[in-house]
Amino acid sequence: MPMTRAKEKPTAVAGEARTHGAAVRVPVGTARDRAKADRRAALLAAAARLFAERGFDGVTLGDIGEAAGVSGPAVYRHVSSKQALLGAILVDVSARLLQGGRAVGGGRAVRDAPAVEDGPAVGDAPAAPSDGPARRRADAPSAAGEIPRTDTDVHTTDDPDTVLRALVDFHVAFAVAEADVIRVQDRDLDRLSPDDRRAVRDLQNAYVSVWTAALAARDGDAESPAERRVRALACFGLINSTPHSVRGVPAPRVRLTLTRMALAALTA
Repeated sequence: MPMTRAKEKPTAVAGEARTHGAAVRVPVGTARDRAKADRRAALLAAAARLFAERGFDGVTLGDIGEAAGVSGPAVYRHVSSKQALLGAILVDVSARLLQGGRAVGGGRAVRDAPAVEDGPAVGDAPAAPSDGPARRRADAPSAAGEIPRTDTDVHTTDDPDTVLRALVDFHVAFAVAEADVIRVQDRDLDRLSPDDRRAVRDLQNAYVSVWTAALAARDGDAESPAERRVRALACFGLINSTPHSVRGVPAPRVRLTLTRMALAALTA
């Protein structure tokens, strides 16, 4: 079901519209528009990295602007406040999670999943503490980047195991690429505005529903909906917590290990 509001709020970040609190990128055409969009993406990426390293209270808008190459007062042409930047990061990533989950979950049961289920959102699954800030890979999507690719093509299949594997592949790719953003959500979710916090919760609950629908399609009579939700959230906790602490292991090896462990947890 579409998650929209009849009345849209004023844009908090240049180049962005909000529908039900969710960030929707506006198509850009002119060179000036593209430059603004690039600066916005640079601000989001810098903010995610600095928030992950220092925490929300340890970073100023000036710090973010300097890291993004946007000087002094020019920052305010792109963002109204530090809280607006935090909201743009977490609402954007939640919207991309839902979009990506629905895109790779090509089976009928997943396509027909309800938009929202009651219960804790993805970010409420606890993550293990980090022993150091995770760095974004050079080829990873930015805070406003593209959906991570997966190795599983499920767009024409209803096979439950294939759909579940595709969801795991997608989420592992996301977690490895977006370790900074995951860490920011774990630590600073409560610093969001009420509207942005509600938007994040709604989007992430809808994402959980994609997973529980996939689990139901695989073995619908084995567990209750609440039990499938527990299984999905436990899988997110396993995947999301690990990239924070990984050092010296190539990303492909991390992805392979996480994928095997997540599938074992989901199907245990």
